[in-house]
Amino acid sequence: MDFQRYAIYYTAPAGPLADFGAAWLGWDVASGQPVDHPPIRGLDEDISSLTKNPRKYGFHGTIKPPFRLAEGKTVEQLASATERLCRNLDALTLEGLELTQIGRFLALTVIGETRPLAELASKVVRSLDAFRAPPTDAELAKRRKANLSDRQDAYLMEWGYPYVMEEFRFHLTLTGRLQPNLAKTVHDILEPALANVLPIPFQIADLTLAGEDQQGQFHEVRRFNLATQTASAEKA
Repeated sequence: MDFQRYAIYYTAPAGPLADFGAAWLGWDVASGQPVDHPPIRGLDEDISSLTKNPRKYGFHGTIKPPFRLAEGKTVEQLASATERLCRNLDALTLEGLELTQIGRFLALTVIGETRPLAELASKVVRSLDAFRAPPTDAELAKRRKANLSDRQDAYLMEWGYPYVMEEFRFHLTLTGRLQPNLAKTVHDILEPALANVLPIPFQIADLTLAGEDQQGQFHEVRRFNLATQTASAEKA
């Protein structure tokens, strides 16, 4: 399949979290197939409308944001570089995940210390930047509609995306922008539905190279295991 953009994501391994995320959003990034939305007790809103904007990306946490391949680079080269990089990045064990309202959308965010995850993301952004084509004027203009800070604008120019390095905030998006009352309602209904789904602890043991098809839907291209803490210590 030909892809127009690529990204490095965290995507949940097969299991309850991955199943819930795919069904909730209506798209399984691993299989590249639509999924029926789950029944959620008490939720009267149409899940399809709540999840329309994030659906195309699938259930994921961004590590390196979507980018077009630089001239002369191939996806095979990108995959090989990503595999080499992942062999030298430690797997992470974090405290857990929780349902959070970020601005006007809902997402799963990390409980507790997030610095190791931010450092991992920064290494991936820097290490694979040679594969990223510069953003177009239209892409820059679209990003700047968000009233970026000076630092965010500088990161946009340097890395092609404003929310990297110190501006990085890991999250797994669950909805598009919602009105405040609706966001609270959906949060309160979803929270008990997630009680037996959210992992404690939350482990990141691999990263996913994802590709965006011509219809804008993201698919898993390859998964790459991260090094274990033990292996990392042995290298040292």
